[in-house]
Amino acid sequence: MAYQIPITIKAALENIRKRHYVLPSIQREFVWNTGQIETLFDSLMCDYPISTFLFWKVDKNKIKDFQFYEFLNKYHQKKCRHNRKVDLSNNEDVIALLDGQQRMTSLCIGLTGSYAKKKPYYRKDSSHAYPEKKLYLNLLNPSDELEKDYDFKFLTEKEAVEEKEGYFWFKCSNILDFTDMRKSTMYLMKNKLTDTSIYTEQESEFAINTLTDFFNVIHQKGTISYYQEESEELDKVLQIFIRINSGGTKLSYSDLLLSIATAQWQEKDAREVIHEYVDEISNIGDGFNFNKDFVLKSCLVMADFKDVQFKVDNFNRENMVTIEKNWDKTSYAIRTAIELIAKFGYSKDNLLANNALIPIAYFLYKNDFESTILHHSDREQDRKHINEWLARVLLKGTFGGTPDSVYPKMRDLVNNNKGFFPLAEIIENYKGSRKSINFSEDDIDSLLKLGYGKAKTHCVLSLLYASLNNSYKYHQDHIHPQSFFKNKNLRKNGYTEEQIADYISHRDALPNLQLLQVTQNLEKSDQPFEQWLNKIYITKTERDGFLVQNYISPEQPLSFENFLNFYSNRRQSLKHRLATILNVKLAIPVPEEVVEAEV
Repeated sequence: MAYQIPITIKAALENIRKRHYVLPSIQREFVWNTGQIETLFDSLMCDYPISTFLFWKVDKNKIKDFQFYEFLNKYHQKKCRHNRKVDLSNNEDVIALLDGQQRMTSLCIGLTGSYAKKKPYYRKDSSHAYPEKKLYLNLLNPSDELEKDYDFKFLTEKEAVEEKEGYFWFKCSNILDFTDMRKSTMYLMKNKLTDTSIYTEQESEFAINTLTDFFNVIHQKGTISYYQEESEELDKVLQIFIRINSGGTKLSYSDLLLSIATAQWQEKDAREVIHEYVDEISNIGDGFNFNKDFVLKSCLVMADFKDVQFKVDNFNRENMVTIEKNWDKTSYAIRTAIELIAKFGYSKDNLLANNALIPIAYFLYKNDFESTILHHSDREQDRKHINEWLARVLLKGTFGGTPDSVYPKMRDLVNNNKGFFPLAEIIENYKGSRKSINFSEDDIDSLLKLGYGKAKTHCVLSLLYASLNNSYKYHQDHIHPQSFFKNKNLRKNGYTEEQIADYISHRDALPNLQLLQVTQNLEKSDQPFEQWLNKIYITKTERDGFLVQNYISPEQPLSFENFLNFYSNRRQSLKHRLATILNVKLAIPVPEEVVEAEV
């Protein structure tokens, strides 16, 4: 590996345009934001070093052995985040960038493209949510930011032409059209930036110096310093890449492993397949936050490899052949598992550990239940057991940290109990261990203190309402509406400060919460609970059925004035039901008058 004579930014961009410079599949994707790009250009103008690049020269006869990608220049947060594959001829050698992709892509975007990210508070499907912005440089004044000398900003075309004292925005891409300094001078004159009757002498001087310096930075200075590796051995290149990128925070380990997988898959492009798949499964139901780590870990577990850790050795060619061969079935099982838990009401807001999905997917994969688990009546018991297992492990934090030790035993339990989800066997196996999913009475008391909107609250409600029709969507609902608990209203209705404190402290806790169909929840709104109940359910039989289903005694008063008594009674009912579900023996038996409801 030898140090090369530095080249200009203009020359580097020309090589990218001609596809002489490309990205190898072992590169991650572009992740820099606009602020980082602006800082890079400021550093260039200040003559600060931007570190060396590492290139890999690939012989024209070896190009077909690898997969390469184009550089991004028009980044769009929704539509264009992934690099496109490039089809190269075998007529000449190419240079693949091993280190410096973020910097080089930033130069491409700033000088030849644009950056579009979602504006806050806009819907993702809005045509105005992702305005296209290009990089501009203010030629009249330096930056007013403490850590920057030059005012580089990504702006829309409309923002750039708005007249504002002290600002003249120069589109940075125009600098590429300046073939010599005369073009720079002509630009200053045509835009009257040298006219001191329009601009101050200080502003004109700053404009002349800034545009001249910018031209020199792009066209004349050898800014791109680099080393070049000429080895044709992929293993050696991978080791160089690992040495450069696995330390610090430059590259996540999963990015590296995906890169290695991409280089070794034969029929499919792992990079494209897995990126698209992550986007697909993250959009199931109300949305999830899955990533490459989740998919790669799932592949290791479901391929029955003994070691499922994220290590380079586990991504060897033999393992990658197995994963690629099983990909269609693996991805189908994962997708189905996600669709199943989405029916249970889980989403990115309440799924506390993505990796808890992997044993569920493994169970479906091994039993070929992907096509039946969602709707078939024969799988109803499995659905209930999966729902309970998921709630238990999420409440216990079983998959917190690094749960690699959990997967092998879970695989054994699934394989030794084919044909059904082995909930009882799992509970018994982990009993008394650090990963136990057994509960105590103290645990139940803690669960009953959980509040509205919390992820764990959904887990508990999913246990209590396990038999709801999953074809419908449900919301967490305050039985006695939130709006009734405002201090002002309570004082107005004659409640003492002590009563007000009691009411408010119990308002958001589990005994005042239920799962209610979305349409019913919207209709219920801020109506008094008893009034809404009588309006929706005409007969006493219907009303009593609803109450029992929601662990509320039909005999007790339901008015807001009796809220504290209502809360106490329902808490007892919920505690009894959770003790039954979780097989917990209570120290003090629940009174007989407490309702026992099977939902």
